[in-house]
Amino acid sequence: MPSSSLAPVRPRPRPGAVDGDRRRTSASAVLRSVLDHGPVARSTIARLTGLSPASVTDHCARLTGLGLLREVPEPRPPAGTGRVGRPHVPVDLDGSRFVVGGVHVAVPYTTVALLDLRGRVVAERRLDHRGAVVEPARVLADAAAGLRALLARHRTRTPLAVGVAAGGWVDRDSGSVVEHPLLGWRDVPVREPLRAHTGLPVHVDGHARALVNGERLFGAAARGSLSVLHLFAGNVVDAAFATHDEVHHGPRSQAGSIAHLPLAGGTEPCDCGRTGCLQAELSERTLCRRAREAGVVHTANPLHVLAAAAGGDADAVRLLLHRSRMTGRAVGLLLDVLNPDTVVVTEVGSIHREDCLAALREEVGTDRAAAVVPTSFPDSVLAVAGGSVALDVLYRDPLGMSPQGFPAPSPAPI
Repeated sequence: MPSSSLAPVRPRPRPGAVDGDRRRTSASAVLRSVLDHGPVARSTIARLTGLSPASVTDHCARLTGLGLLREVPEPRPPAGTGRVGRPHVPVDLDGSRFVVGGVHVAVPYTTVALLDLRGRVVAERRLDHRGAVVEPARVLADAAAGLRALLARHRTRTPLAVGVAAGGWVDRDSGSVVEHPLLGWRDVPVREPLRAHTGLPVHVDGHARALVNGERLFGAAARGSLSVLHLFAGNVVDAAFATHDEVHHGPRSQAGSIAHLPLAGGTEPCDCGRTGCLQAELSERTLCRRAREAGVVHTANPLHVLAAAAGGDADAVRLLLHRSRMTGRAVGLLLDVLNPDTVVVTEVGSIHREDCLAALREEVGTDRAAAVVPTSFPDSVLAVAGGSVALDVLYRDPLGMSPQGFPAPSPAPI
């Protein structure tokens, strides 16, 4: 048998596919450079990206035509300085025209928000879940209505897309929540129902992965890091890991499921039958239940525990410090496995209290403590999670996510 018959058959790329990928990649690099450095001259963009000046000029013109960039004239030089010649006209993001919708589905409520192109929250609203059973259809319909109400108050803004983030097992490719035990959701489609409600492109991902992308694009915590681990400790506890601007998803986006990792020193019984599972120990549900048992609060809101600690309640301080220390143990465990440059932690104590952050870092160990930082979005983390799902798509393919690239809206668009 001829040896050539054993050679693998590689499909030829479609005509224009390589050029299209190159255009998307170059446009993404230009838009990211303006995000990071704008207002910025085209010559500087060329130097930062390695693209030719002609290519940068072409992309800037295209992105300006789409309304994503705008020219920012330099101020006139003082009289008598002798400056002559054609002035440089920097470009910057046009933050006045477009927004993305953000939806974050938590256990007790859904957060809906509008974010501008720099990831800043323009408007935000919390929608408490109604009834003992969290019905997916009602949650998605309420989220669409909430976005519609926000847009009604910001009529000068055009929505580009909607991003949805949630805890549990979220499959980005299918746009569905595969499993969320605390909500009682299993194989719940999210993308298509919400697209039908809004008439907009909808992108779906897990909230830990969404927040890694938020940090990568807009945060100060992980800027410049080649690898980032994000640990989210809310009612749901999960993690995400990114290297070189790529978040690891794994098959069916199941990466980051750490709920049942054993946590040294954990005493909380888990629904799985074991004791000391990471989520059972670190969940805000556990914090609030312990706070109620100690007479600190009478609610299931962790911010009320924070408020009690700020008011001098010693039991509240003790509970928050203990949780932060246990979170530090979880961080240490993940650091041993993944060894990232930076660890970003979303945990209510370490976000808002220096003593809790210090306790967390002490548990991690002095040699690695400096690598552990709280989220860059302490007051809007859930809104940013939802919006970052859509904004990550925008910055990866700005030519694809444009008004010209939208599908025809449904009969009842948002």
